[in-house]
Amino acid sequence: MDAKPARLSRTVMTDLVLPPDTNHYGTIFGGKVMAYIDKIAAISAMRHSRRPVVTASSDSLDFLAPIKVGEAIHIEAFVTYTHRTSIEVYVKIQSEDLMTGDVRVTATSYLTFVAVDEEGQKVEVPPVLPETEEEKMHFETAPDRMQMRIERKAQRQRRLTMRESST
Repeated sequence: MDAKPARLSRTVMTDLVLPPDTNHYGTIFGGKVMAYIDKIAAISAMRHSRRPVVTASSDSLDFLAPIKVGEAIHIEAFVTYTHRTSIEVYVKIQSEDLMTGDVRVTATSYLTFVAVDEEGQKVEVPPVLPETEEEKMHFETAPDRMQMRIERKAQRQRRLTMRESST
């Protein structure tokens, strides 16, 4: 399979934060942001693979600042790395004060998806070709993140096995 440029998977979404989207502090619900993240990352992964995808992992979601009612939420995602059937996507969330133009990063996240066929079986995906400095940085650091996910999953599996054997 030929590598595909990361830019072809880039996906951007902007929405206005309204009162029903917020908690009693007037800031957007974290769960709403998480839903946006999963949706935009899935679109990015599907653009890259041209296949249906399922979420395999969501990690390192770091909320850095709140997004207030009346501000715009701007979400950007692109594929950073692929392995045989998996696709890592980076998502950056920003807020914009529409009256002042002030923009700030409010959260970042990495998600991993697995491409599947019509029967839900894993299928191979094309490699990703990073072009910009930002894309290259995410690409070069991706194997370390993948290893951490593998180790985290193994630890959880061991704990689950220990709990099941002790009951």
